[in-house]
Amino acid sequence: MNFHREPTTYVGQVNLKVQDLDRSIAFYKEVIGFKVLNQTPRSAVFTTDGTTALLSVEQPEQVIPKQARTTGLYHFALLLPKREDLAQIVHHFVRHDVQLGSSDHLVSEALYLSDPDGNGIEIYVDRDPSEWSWSNGEVQMAVDPLNFPDLLTTHKQQQWKGLPSETVMGHIHLHVSELRKTEEFYIKGLGFEVVNRFGSQALFIADGKYHHHIGLNTWAGVGAPIPPLNSVGLESFDLMLSSEEKRNQIISQLKEIGATVKEDDGSTVAVDPSGNHIRLIAKQ
Repeated sequence: MNFHREPTTYVGQVNLKVQDLDRSIAFYKEVIGFKVLNQTPRSAVFTTDGTTALLSVEQPEQVIPKQARTTGLYHFALLLPKREDLAQIVHHFVRHDVQLGSSDHLVSEALYLSDPDGNGIEIYVDRDPSEWSWSNGEVQMAVDPLNFPDLLTTHKQQQWKGLPSETVMGHIHLHVSELRKTEEFYIKGLGFEVVNRFGSQALFIADGKYHHHIGLNTWAGVGAPIPPLNSVGLESFDLMLSSEEKRNQIISQLKEIGATVKEDDGSTVAVDPSGNHIRLIAKQ
């Protein structure tokens, strides 16, 4: 999984807002298979390996439900290490009667579901990069039916033990209000490159020739508003940078294009044109 370690820029921890903390903790432990790394009366942080935080949930004061047709989270995506891990979680979901969507994206095989608050989740496994097809700098992706019979041939009859410890945050996919200024922010500002254009409605971007670290779409509507601060949804996500020098370079690039960059509780936070908050984390 070299696409998710330095020197590549990749998505780290994703931070969500939820309506009922206890309900969310139960869901993310029992259904998704996380372990709790630490917990406070209003928040919890989840891990798979016991040390690396991948997801946090927080119950804001006077929280309101997820607002439709606003910017923010479309889904966060957990990348499993092996195809048999995906088959294993399919069996687990079936036992728990979890409602699922699925797709074969050519570069990956994916399951889709939502948490109790309607926050979107993808759980997927990559095909070997040697099988990805590139043309004129763009990677070929599709939305084909997932071949469950073939996938399930890899299933090993063993007890469900939760997400594998090597699971990483594979990518994040965001609702944005438009794509022109958004592309400038993520390409000129953050330094990603476009790896796939899905018509005029979505953009997939990456570092280091991954199929995508971030997806951006206008499916909530062009001009979609920013949701209220106390609504369920995305609070922020972390972008993992290889060095302090790289972070300073990105801050400079963001300021050059007039993007909002601020200090928040000891972290440097960039705000995209649709109000999505990105914490810029430099590897020590």
